[in-house]
Amino acid sequence: MNVIGQVTVLPQLPPELGRLSELAYNLYWSWTPHAQALYRDLDPAIWERFQHNPVRVLLEVSQDRLTQAAADPEYVGRYTRVLADFDAYMHKKDTWASRHAADLAPVAYFSMEYGFAESLPIYSGGLGVLAGDHCKSASDLGLPFTAVGMLFHQGYFRQLLNREGWQEEAYDELDLTTLPLRPAQTPAGEEVRVQAQIADRDVQVRVWELAVGRIKVLLLDTNVPENSEDDRKLTARLYGGNQDLRFQQYLLLGVAGIRALRALNIPAGVYHMNEGHAALLGLERIRELVEGGLDFRTALETVASNTLFTTHTPVPAGNDAFAYDLVDRYLGQWPARLHTSREELYGLARQDQFWDGHWVPTFSMTVLALNLSRAANGVSELHGEVSRDMWKFLYPGAEAAEVPIGHITNGAHNLTFTSQAMRDLLSTVLPADWTERLQEEEMWAAVEGLSDAQLADVQLDMKREMIAFVRRRLREQLTRNGASAAEVAATENVLSEKALTIGFARRFATYKRATLLFRDKARLSRIVNDPDRPVQFVFAGKAHPADNPGKAFIQEIYRVSQEPEFRGKIVMLENYDLNVARHLVQGVDIWLNNPRRPLEASGTSGMKASFNGAPNFSILDGWWREGYDGTNGWPIGEDREYADLNVQDDADAYSLYQTLEHQIVPLYYAPPEAEGRSGWAQMVRRAIQTVSPRFSMQRQVIDYTQQYYLPLSKRGAILAANGSQRAREIASWKTWVRQQWPHTSLNATAHLPATAKPGQKIEVQASVNPAGIRPEELRVEAVLKRGNHVTRVPLAPQGDGRYSAQVPLEDSGLYSVGVRMLPEIDGLSNELEAGLIKWA
Repeated sequence: MNVIGQVTVLPQLPPELGRLSELAYNLYWSWTPHAQALYRDLDPAIWERFQHNPVRVLLEVSQDRLTQAAADPEYVGRYTRVLADFDAYMHKKDTWASRHAADLAPVAYFSMEYGFAESLPIYSGGLGVLAGDHCKSASDLGLPFTAVGMLFHQGYFRQLLNREGWQEEAYDELDLTTLPLRPAQTPAGEEVRVQAQIADRDVQVRVWELAVGRIKVLLLDTNVPENSEDDRKLTARLYGGNQDLRFQQYLLLGVAGIRALRALNIPAGVYHMNEGHAALLGLERIRELVEGGLDFRTALETVASNTLFTTHTPVPAGNDAFAYDLVDRYLGQWPARLHTSREELYGLARQDQFWDGHWVPTFSMTVLALNLSRAANGVSELHGEVSRDMWKFLYPGAEAAEVPIGHITNGAHNLTFTSQAMRDLLSTVLPADWTERLQEEEMWAAVEGLSDAQLADVQLDMKREMIAFVRRRLREQLTRNGASAAEVAATENVLSEKALTIGFARRFATYKRATLLFRDKARLSRIVNDPDRPVQFVFAGKAHPADNPGKAFIQEIYRVSQEPEFRGKIVMLENYDLNVARHLVQGVDIWLNNPRRPLEASGTSGMKASFNGAPNFSILDGWWREGYDGTNGWPIGEDREYADLNVQDDADAYSLYQTLEHQIVPLYYAPPEAEGRSGWAQMVRRAIQTVSPRFSMQRQVIDYTQQYYLPLSKRGAILAANGSQRAREIASWKTWVRQQWPHTSLNATAHLPATAKPGQKIEVQASVNPAGIRPEELRVEAVLKRGNHVTRVPLAPQGDGRYSAQVPLEDSGLYSVGVRMLPEIDGLSNELEAGLIKWA
């Protein structure tokens, strides 16, 4: 049939259940198990077949079954309670934001991927799940917040493991009419379309609207009849295709994303770029202002003043960069649109890189994002340090510690990943409103009141559910691959509810070292097969389709799982997604994570396991470096880096085995102490108490609001006021200072004794030729460096370009002394904003 269109026809809901459709179209259900149960219980088979999609359930379930449910008092009672909770949530006025961020301007959040629910597979891994969780907590907290992303109609791939354990990829075309989203409409009821010019083509973009609690997410879609076949594929696959396709997707996200906000009259006073994929939104915003009469540099200052950039990538190779000739194809007309030169525009993104044996200028999305924002952050304390060091070349003459990249450690959305059984148990000791106060650490002390038996019972139920899920999934995989009836039947013996169970699930990038556990297989076999204290492992994860080394790691684990001594005790699950993740973080006893430090920017899966009482056993990298306190889990290795990767792998594998054998296994299997409390149960309590508040997404979004959204909201309004007057002044000042800077000079002397005593002062003098820059706009300072400790002492002006100061040597040690000057005026976002430092 030649399809000319599609329409979704929902069944006639009985009046008693009339709002099931309304609820299905709000992802509130994605973190509300009682709401999910309403749809699951209508038809469990349909619920499973269509990846837990309430809209699809309502489309597929029979009218008779709906009538039957409407006549069931127990079902109607549950429905009534869920809808009452939903209404209370949606209409709540006394939110955290209303009390603590009443002056916050609306936030527009841009991300390439979002992980909200498994039925909407427009995420690949941690970045997308983090973005989805960020939206959920923005809703929970009542922020004025709109998210923008892409609607990939083939999503990310579905992973299949063949008989040899090699990953294969399947791409399923999503039927958008059966998903919990709707086309965005104008007030007149027309579908919203925006247009983006890509090279010489005008690409039409349809905008879809997704309700996530109280907030909206706009998703961009080029798969419309007006576009060519190639342009319709621009939103086919997440992270598919080559550099050319990716740049076009980034152009769509940034440019069409801003236009979608405008088309729907959605205000925004703060813009948050979640990774560099969204950096081109800054160019579109500059274009708007230039079209309105501003010059390029004033528009740039106005746009950057209320923009935040979050980087998630701890290695240079992970940051997108493009050759200039490729960029010319898609941004060739933009210098003229922005009333600037190609050199100045591309200079905002320039990073010289060693490609194909020689140095070439490249167009870096991360550099562009840093230059088009006035606030930036990494996603853990260590990642902030790594990022400052990685990008310090953008600030010549600055110490890495001074680079204006902060950090906010990631969190996870507690209610999405905490099982209903654990939530019910927590509700017996926590306050009635605990789900609205997740970030309050003192509240969680009440978990101490849970008995060992209560915790053990709930965790055993969760483990049983996970084991049943694993067996079901393995049966499906074996049947598809043509396994024998005996092999399929043997899945009933996979995993034991009585064995210590350790989970490892994440993206299979090689730096995450999924196979570290197998470095000494004989030792591992002894651990796994101990008759009195057995240990078992569940693995899951996808490798990028182009990452053959990552796929080889998956295959190695699969092959080990098929060896006789490990069969049924080590499992490699296929198609890691949010559904698999929830089962694992809720069902395992311990969460394992062993990336090669410092390459894990944050990680979040271990947080979710601890929400459910599973302690972490992890490298001291990312979030766990901050989360581990000696009572809530175990470290692998030391708090350090290595120059030799093999030495690092050997040391970490040795630590892993030693800790597992001599600390974890004995504690898990130890009998209760005299007073009836076990050390294991206390470790479980501490995991819940410490991780749940500190690494809640609510804490993360509150940190973003207080540290970045509110200050940017205020500064953006100041710079944009009166036709961007202050932005114009800053832009003019920067132009003048950068023009004069090469003509400035700085000379300095320091009267240094051969040795000195702590507290002794030294005199430092400097002479400056300011080249016309006003003295009050120059800061001259002595810089003392002792090891990694840096002290800066301002030199006082003495007239005629002379400066001096008595500089104290506070502590013993070897000091290096230098003198530098920086330009500064009131209103800059940070002292290095001008990017100019001159050393004597």
